[in-house]
Amino acid sequence: MIPISKPFIGDAEKQAVLEVLESGMLVQGSRTAKLEEKFAAICGTQHAIATSCGTTALHVALLAHGIETGDEVITTPFTFMASVNAIFYVGAKPVFVDIEEDTFNINPELIEAAITKKTRAILPVHLYGYPCNMDAILSIADKYGLFVIEDACQAVGARYKGRAVGSFGTGCFSLYATKNIMAGEGGMITTNDEALAQRCRMIRNHGMQRRYYHEIMGYNFRTSDLHSAIGLAQVDRLAEFTQKRRENAAYLNAHITSVKTPKVRVDYEHVWHQYTIRVDKSRNRDFAMKQLNDAGVGTGIFYPIPAYRQAYLIEAGYGDVSLPVTECIVDEVISLPVHPQLTQADLETIVTEVNKL
Repeated sequence: MIPISKPFIGDAEKQAVLEVLESGMLVQGSRTAKLEEKFAAICGTQHAIATSCGTTALHVALLAHGIETGDEVITTPFTFMASVNAIFYVGAKPVFVDIEEDTFNINPELIEAAITKKTRAILPVHLYGYPCNMDAILSIADKYGLFVIEDACQAVGARYKGRAVGSFGTGCFSLYATKNIMAGEGGMITTNDEALAQRCRMIRNHGMQRRYYHEIMGYNFRTSDLHSAIGLAQVDRLAEFTQKRRENAAYLNAHITSVKTPKVRVDYEHVWHQYTIRVDKSRNRDFAMKQLNDAGVGTGIFYPIPAYRQAYLIEAGYGDVSLPVTECIVDEVISLPVHPQLTQADLETIVTEVNKL
């Protein structure tokens, strides 16, 4: 089976973990501080704040912006549920806007109509590593005085018009094991706002700036130096990994002819966390996925159901929401392997089997 994802774990990652174990400094020490420094450099921001995972990065960012009960946050329904759950965690209400058919990202042309007096923020998701239309989103946010919190958990290294995602608003990233660079688990918040950065640091660490002096209520959302050490071993290879993903995606685009393949707009620099094709409904996506899996090509469906169709959201009153583009896309998408460890033989096999669909 050609796996849909395959974390790279080499000698450098193994040695980095051993060095942390031998040092005895396991939690939020020098490795975490160094990873934060390097991550800020990647994103072109003044600050990066490490957290325990991408979900806690989103949670902390929302808290740091003062999003609370009664507020509304506009976001996409086509995403991993962490994007939505973080909004619920702070007591706010997610408001869903339909997506663009070609990018799978939130459609900025529909955002303004969703704004109410309760709207406090827009939370765009750079899905699959494809940047959102940040000019349009920032223009709307500026017009209405809204915060922008970027869910860039799948998009480290992606750029929009030459500028890194995570630098337009408050960026949130994941370092989970399947991400483009990983630490096994972990998250990161990026910002140019010093006061906001300090508030994020306090929230992730029990509300402290000084040990045992709790200025605000906080959480234990710290990361470990074990995870940060793995991240440090990976972060300098981001450009290499990204280039390989782009080469793999280009090969697939050039040779797959049987289904709709992803296209990238000018000025959008995709990092291909996922390579996602569309199988027309008349051809039965689920049967196509089984056919590929039986032929040894690993696949994934990201994601098979809109956020507002999840059982607990229906119970929360979202049963009447209906967004036609999202509801079409969830029945058509299949993600194929695109990770850097694919061989030429793997790529040829993927193309051959997809073109049999």
